[in-house]
Amino acid sequence: MPRPFHSQEHTVKDHRRLGRDLEIYHADPMIGAGLPLWLPAGAAARHAIEEYVREEERLAGYQHVYSPPLAKRQMYQRSGHLAKFADDMFPAMSDDPGAAADDPEALMLRPSLCPHHAMVFGSRGRSYRELPVRVAELGGMYRAERSGVVGGLSRVRAISLNDAHVFCSLDQVGAEVALVLAMCGRIHPALGFAADGYRLSLRGPGAGYLGADADWVRAESLLRDALVQAGVPFEEAPGEAAFYGPKIDIQVRDLAGRESTLATVQVDFAQPERFDLSYTERDGSPARPVMVHRSIVGSMERLMAHLLEVHQGAFPAWYAPVQLAVAPVGEAQDGAARSFAEQALRAGLRASVSLDGSLGLRIREAAQRKVPYLAVIGSREAESGEVSLRLRDGRQLPPMPYAEALALVSGVVASRSRELLP
Repeated sequence: MPRPFHSQEHTVKDHRRLGRDLEIYHADPMIGAGLPLWLPAGAAARHAIEEYVREEERLAGYQHVYSPPLAKRQMYQRSGHLAKFADDMFPAMSDDPGAAADDPEALMLRPSLCPHHAMVFGSRGRSYRELPVRVAELGGMYRAERSGVVGGLSRVRAISLNDAHVFCSLDQVGAEVALVLAMCGRIHPALGFAADGYRLSLRGPGAGYLGADADWVRAESLLRDALVQAGVPFEEAPGEAAFYGPKIDIQVRDLAGRESTLATVQVDFAQPERFDLSYTERDGSPARPVMVHRSIVGSMERLMAHLLEVHQGAFPAWYAPVQLAVAPVGEAQDGAARSFAEQALRAGLRASVSLDGSLGLRIREAAQRKVPYLAVIGSREAESGEVSLRLRDGRQLPPMPYAEALALVSGVVASRSRELLP
């Protein structure tokens, strides 16, 4: 008699152990520290999340772009990133062996996407009628972290950031910040987690901050008002602001209790001035936009690390790497299993057929991989065109026709529910 289709393992694991056990990512010394290789299972889950977030952004009025992960040194001098992050940036690259180390034409891997998005806004003239202009991208950026501090997915050198920048008038800033907080309030629960805290990160003492004092006071007030209006408790953290503006940081904690920022929204008066961005006002005069930086889920690496620990690898069905495993009882049912799996794939599900080993072994393997649904097809089911669904939590459903089983799983996936039954 096969064991129930649920894991007997109750040990809480960190994301590095889960990432290895579930083949989410691989770290190879030949590639380098802090440069994770996303394996098929991790890529499948990541793709589903990216697709969802991108659609939510589209519905919220964001326009998606692609930008190169490097630019001339002079752009990062203009933005202020070079002065602030030079020690965290990889060395400049030049095709001239005799070029000086500070050659402004040399290319550098970017530590942030915001200068490129400033270029998107500045690519043509803009009118007040267009505002707010919302530019979004899932783009790569790079930080020259020391090899001794990188590890797993939570701290890496190659970062895939869910990033966006809103260019708007001053009187639109409050509404844009509220929109970002509302998006977080929809997207985070769908992914299956809640914030552990909200932090208003303010300017601290000392130099190194861009922009006028009055702009900082105005930006801090706008963010504070947005948090109050959202009704969320928050703490103020002087000294934690970005060098160009204050920010709201949405914090999460890992299994060890370490806190990190997952999502953020920032108000920036400095970058539009440094890049001389402008739009035409109603009366024909030029005006400077405000730049609102925001990330709903942060980097895909840090997000996946958090989701692995929150769910202990048992992801909601909608972004589980394999949503439906199909196991024939015997070789005579292999054809029926392949046929059902093919129908599942055409229905938009991520399905696989499990053929090797005994049925009990295949059930255990599906449980170990945290697959939400296992469809078992024996001789009786093959003859009647039915499957017996076993759920990850141990429940078993009576045999049902192929179409009914696919409709059940597809319905749960489409609803992005954390439950396995509608």
